[in-house]
Amino acid sequence: MFTGLVQTLGQLTRLDPTHLSIRWGTDAPPAALKDAALGDSIAVDGVCLTVERLTPGGFVATASPETLDRSTLGALPEGAWVNLEASLRVGSKVGGHFVTGHVDGMGYLERAIATSTSWELKFTVPELRLARYVVSKGSIAVNGISLTVADCSPSGDWFTVAVIPVTYHETTLQYLQSGQGVNLEGDLLGKYVEKFLTMADPAPSLSPETVSLEFLSEHGYL
Repeated sequence: MFTGLVQTLGQLTRLDPTHLSIRWGTDAPPAALKDAALGDSIAVDGVCLTVERLTPGGFVATASPETLDRSTLGALPEGAWVNLEASLRVGSKVGGHFVTGHVDGMGYLERAIATSTSWELKFTVPELRLARYVVSKGSIAVNGISLTVADCSPSGDWFTVAVIPVTYHETTLQYLQSGQGVNLEGDLLGKYVEKFLTMADPAPSLSPETVSLEFLSEHGYL
């Protein structure tokens, strides 16, 4: 589990089709990652990967074919910068929102416009199964970054976010180009609500005869 608050940047190198080497973007790992150990989970551009081997400047992890197909990790060039976040520890502050690191699919940057106070980014979401989780003022993880949807279409096939300068310049958002893919993860709560609603028993047919004090009490109204 993660919070979507990026802790540092790293650079990605491919050792082979499925093994990725991530090097810290600094001479030493940041405080949140200095205790990284074998088996730890680290979000790499929003994708939860497991540390399989520690290196002097970072770590090595395996990305399955499913992960490579569903995320941008399969297409990133050598040396690309990626966002890094260590998994959430019990008792830690949750400054963003709950992020699992299980990417739902990819979106694409349409434009990035600098304003006097922030950067306004617009993304397109071509997959309906992902677009349905895009809700105005709701949370979404973009390359592992916890962001709030400022505006979106009714179907969710596009959305905008307003990003403060410190977030823009300390994450990979600063390197995005128009048309470039990003990893998207919808809000976990929305997925569970959707599941509960689709699996719930159909609502009973109501009539004056069926609405009684017993009925209201059974359904939590009394």
